[in-house]
Amino acid sequence: MKPLFSQPPRIDAGLFFLRLTGCLLLLYVHGLPKVFHFSEELTRIEDPFGLGPYMSLLPAIFAEVICPLFILAGVFTLPACLSVIGVLLVAMVFVHPDWSMVEGQFGWLLLIIFTTLAITGPGRWRLGGGTRREVRYGAG
Repeated sequence: MKPLFSQPPRIDAGLFFLRLTGCLLLLYVHGLPKVFHFSEELTRIEDPFGLGPYMSLLPAIFAEVICPLFILAGVFTLPACLSVIGVLLVAMVFVHPDWSMVEGQFGWLLLIIFTTLAITGPGRWRLGGGTRREVRYGAG
């Protein structure tokens, strides 16, 4: 009997493409510059909750470097996406609340990408691509 929510292979290809492009954009534009210019970033990172520059920069690096690597591999996708979404929401709502939709469009698009991946899961094209995770995400 065919599973109720089976998906065609092109869905897996689309989810992989979304993971690949979203993660590479996040890494290239936000994550890697924070790592390569750590000392400089400490002097200019916003601190919306008054925790100090280290405690503001380290979660951003985790969400923008480590989490995209997990998402790209398709492992721990949901918690990694939630970390990325959390940092993006802090940036968009608390750090840059005065930005117009045009000024914040890249951040909003990243939120759309990683929220979509949090909802759908990684698809079958991932490391350890068994079926356990698919059932959890309702795909089989």
